[in-house]
Amino acid sequence: MLLGTFFDQPAFQSSFIAYLHYLCIVLCFGALLFERLRLKVDLNRNEAISIILADIVYGLAGLIIIITGILRVKYFGQGAEFYTHNPLFWLKVGSYIAVGLLSLYPTITYILWAIPISKNNLPSLTPDLVSRFRMIINLELIGFLLIPLMATSMARGIGLQAA
Repeated sequence: MLLGTFFDQPAFQSSFIAYLHYLCIVLCFGALLFERLRLKVDLNRNEAISIILADIVYGLAGLIIIITGILRVKYFGQGAEFYTHNPLFWLKVGSYIAVGLLSLYPTITYILWAIPISKNNLPSLTPDLVSRFRMIINLELIGFLLIPLMATSMARGIGLQAA
């Protein structure tokens, strides 16, 4: 009974949503870094599968970031008006969308790997494709470094016009 009361407290709910939000940012960054470090021309079956699994973790964590971000704006943060009137908020949201759009090309490619892998064939990677994926992942990693900086700046009122 005491535990149920604890979970019902707004302060706990707010801190849990924030924790989940931050944890998923770390998971996204870690999954991208894993993909970046493992990606090479001559992947074996296990390496290809591990990259696919890392991308799944990345996608699920990215989805949770969106959900917890909306919850923080609407219910657990400083109020929707505080965020939506700050141009830095929209830059942060736009950056997140850009990072998500960048991830589509590698993700679709990884999904297409499932067919040959299921038939015990390895995906065919050219040096150009590996180089392109590395560049895309590098840009995503930079985005995941800058987005929290924008968030912490915004939370301190940076971007708001002085009254």
